[in-house]
Amino acid sequence: MNTLAVSFYDTKPYDRQAFLDAAAGNSGMEWHFREFRLSAETAASAAGCTAVCVFVNDRVDAACIALLAGLGVRLIALRCAGFNNVDLAAAKAHGIAVVRVPAYSPHAVAEHTLALLLTLNRHIHRAYNRVRDANFSLHGLVGFDVHGKTVGIVGTGKIGRVTAELFRGFGVRLLGYDPFPNTEWAAAAGIEYASLEALLERSDIVSLHLPLTPQSRYLIKAETVARMKRGAFLINTSRGKLIDTTAVIDALKRGHLGGVALDVYEEEEGIFFEDHSGRPLLDDELSRLLTFPNVLITSHQAFLTHEALSQIAGTTLDNLQRLQNGGTWKEGTVL
Repeated sequence: MNTLAVSFYDTKPYDRQAFLDAAAGNSGMEWHFREFRLSAETAASAAGCTAVCVFVNDRVDAACIALLAGLGVRLIALRCAGFNNVDLAAAKAHGIAVVRVPAYSPHAVAEHTLALLLTLNRHIHRAYNRVRDANFSLHGLVGFDVHGKTVGIVGTGKIGRVTAELFRGFGVRLLGYDPFPNTEWAAAAGIEYASLEALLERSDIVSLHLPLTPQSRYLIKAETVARMKRGAFLINTSRGKLIDTTAVIDALKRGHLGGVALDVYEEEEGIFFEDHSGRPLLDDELSRLLTFPNVLITSHQAFLTHEALSQIAGTTLDNLQRLQNGGTWKEGTVL
C-alpha cells in the first residue's frame, strides 16, 4: 500500500493527539500538521499531499480548491459535520471528493447546551468569581427553576433529540420544530411539534440545533426575536449564522431577551480557537455581547470531549484509508 500524505489545517494539540492515537500502528499515513488555516493564500502548503484535512474555519472556496487540484490533492476530509465553508460545486468540477464526519457524540454538544443554560440561569460563572474573591453575597444571583418551563428545540436531528431527552429529565414541556419532523421519535419522547412561530411564542427557553443552510441562515432575526416571550432564554450550540447578532443585541438592550448563551458566533473565524487576551478585540458586535451580564459565550467548545475527539479522529481516519482503497465511502460521509 502506498503511503498517503495528509496536510492537516487549523490543528491544536488536542487534535494532533487524537489523530495520532487513532492512527497508532498505521504506517500507511504521513501526517503534516499545520496550525494555520487553509485558504487560497496557504494552499501551496499542501504540495506533495494527496489529501487535506480541514475544520470549521478553514476557507475552502473555489480559488483554494483550484490550487489544491493543481497540486494533485484528491480528497478534502472535513473533521466536522458542517460543510458550509467548502465550495462543493468547485470540488466536483475539479474531481476532488469531499467527506465529513456526519455524527460524533451528540451527547457532547447536548450536554454543553444544558451546561450553558444552567450556568447562565443560576449565575454559576459570577458566583465562582465572587467566591474566589471571598465575596459570599448572593445578591444578583437569583435564577429560575427549569422544571415546569416550556423548552423549544429548533432542529431535531441527532443532537436536538439528545438535547430534548436531557431536558425531559428536568420535567419540562417540550416543543419541537424541524423542516423534516421525526414524528415517531416525538411521540415516544413526549415532544410536540409546532411551527417555528408557535414554538417561539410559547417557549421559555429556545435551543438551536439546525445545520446552516440558505433557508436557516438568520433564522433568528428581528422578526423572529420579536415573537419570542419577553424574558426568554436563547441558546445556540449549532451554527453562528443561524442568529443575526445585531437583532439579538437590540433585543438584549431592550430587555426583551432574558439571557443568551452561545457556543458559536457568526463571525467567529479568526477569533475563536485563538488567544486574543494580549490585544484589543476588533469585532465590535462580539465585544458588545460580552458587556451584557445576561450573556454567556464559549468559543465553539461544545464538541470538546475525549469521546467526541476520538470519534472524529476515527471516522476521519477511516475516510482517509478509504481513499487509499479506491475511494468508496460510507453512506453519509461523502458530500
